Amino acid sequence: MGTPEAAAVQVLTRAVQLDSEKKYGEALACYEQGIRLLLQASREVHDESKRAYFRKKTEEYLGRAEAVKAAAARQRADTCTHRQIQIAEGSTGHSYETVFGPVITPALTEVVVEDAYIRSTHQIYNFLHLCELLVRKAEKLSSISLITSLDPSDPDMQRDRLREIEGSLQKHSVSLNTTFSQTIHDREIRLNNGWVVKIGRGLDYFKKADGRFSVGWSDYHFRPCHQTTIDLYYQPPPPS
Repeated sequence: MGTPEAAAVQVLTRAVQLDSEKKYGEALACYEQGIRLLLQASREVHDESKRAYFRKKTEEYLGRAEAVKAAAARQRADTCTHRQIQIAEGSTGHSYETVFGPVITPALTEVVVEDAYIRSTHQIYNFLHLCELLVRKAEKLSSISLITSLDPSDPDMQRDRLREIEGSLQKHSVSLNTTFSQTIHDREIRLNNGWVVKIGRGLDYFKKADGRFSVGWSDYHFRPCHQTTIDLYYQPPPPS
């Protein structure tokens, strides 16, 4: 290819072409190779204006490479029809962000949560953690629907806490619609971007933290888990 500069031009031209064709995995590889060649070219020139030009172009392509990397990850997620996560008894590292994060895409607008056990205090906190994740990662989210069972021991407390979550979500332009069913048996989360998540234990697969001031109390990444299986299914949503 001649000089590093000429090689960089050729490789980056190919990267831009692949990028425009939405072949993000191949485009990313070309961007990374082209950036390495630009850095090599910059080290070999003595003209400061030329070096400044190479630095500017390197920064531009680094920014685009990061965007393409994210697009490639979403593309891989969207072409996967089934994943299964086996969570071993007592294992850690299975926070909601780790499990659900890869399928919460920017285009997501509606989520339905079916879980019979969003009743006791810690179970409602689990649901709140999921809501926080959805609000943070799904920029266009407008609606969360919860289908759960009524707590026979303290239904008023359950309703009050869910209403509090509802009011909090409204401040983020997200509605919460809660339905109580005594015949519910499914434990799944349905996202209107095509993903369905089925969890053997529902959202309540974390063990109790050692204490309120222990690692794992607020960050579920550090919480030991109960053994369970999580299945994630993807079916492309129908065209609008």
